[in-house]
Amino acid sequence: KKKDEKKDEKKDKTEARSSRDEFLISLAADILKELPPNFDIVAASRKYPVVYSESMNTVLVQELIRYNRLLDVMKKSLVDIQKAIKGEVVMSMELEKMSTSMWDGQVPAMWSRMSYPSLKPLGSWIVDLKRRLKMFIDWLNDGPPSVFWISGFFFTQSFLTGTMQNYARCYRIPIDEISFDFEVLPHISATDASVAPPKDGCYVHGLFVEGARWDGQAGCLVEPFARQLFSEMPVIWLKPCPTKQIPQNRPVYACPVYKTSKRAGTLSTTGHSTNFVLAIHLRSQLPERHWVKRGVALLCQLDQ
Repeated sequence: KKKDEKKDEKKDKTEARSSRDEFLISLAADILKELPPNFDIVAASRKYPVVYSESMNTVLVQELIRYNRLLDVMKKSLVDIQKAIKGEVVMSMELEKMSTSMWDGQVPAMWSRMSYPSLKPLGSWIVDLKRRLKMFIDWLNDGPPSVFWISGFFFTQSFLTGTMQNYARCYRIPIDEISFDFEVLPHISATDASVAPPKDGCYVHGLFVEGARWDGQAGCLVEPFARQLFSEMPVIWLKPCPTKQIPQNRPVYACPVYKTSKRAGTLSTTGHSTNFVLAIHLRSQLPERHWVKRGVALLCQLDQ
């Protein structure tokens, strides 16, 4: 009887292992199928060359290079994991960890190391990645968008610096004498193709406010609705202008923008935080300390 029980147990384990392997091979193949070809950096550089008057061309090419690195790692590892499960190559420690992460619905560490900050589970992360890649595919084919999806940038600070540089070079003002002013534009839709880009600065969308909400009618930050954790912000106009021209005594809350809800970050080699992006000044009828106590912040992406 004990022998029969051991046989049954061994059979169950074998079937479970076989089922797991089939799932992982199928999942790896599906993800690989959904990934677009790598960006042609040479063709992109020709179409969007480095020019003094348009810093966004440089930002675009740098972003494409970063996404290509991520795609390279993903594609190679997805092919390798299928071969390793089938026994065609050795299952390394890193591939074993990758298979465990995929089985658990988490982003593999080898991808995270080459990726942008994100707390999303694997399924949502893949959907988000495809949306990011589509933004740049459309940019390459149709030109820069009128309203930028700020959450889609690998290195958001380079996009902000590029916006500043365009203004500084246009008006011949030192870039260290320029700051962003901000205007929330509820009447502009991020998906409206007829929207024209602003003369100076840029329109951005894709931010979520945590701990508060934007009242389009009152034109200011207000308390969230009951049981409302996050709400989507309308389009925001990032307006570069000389720092001395920005009024200092306006009733605003300097709302920090983070890439993820974790908020904490480390100082990278570029001198920027890996999570903090910038502070956006939002109109408020309440004192700034009110929102500080509530920990109100803008997030580039949610966890799900």
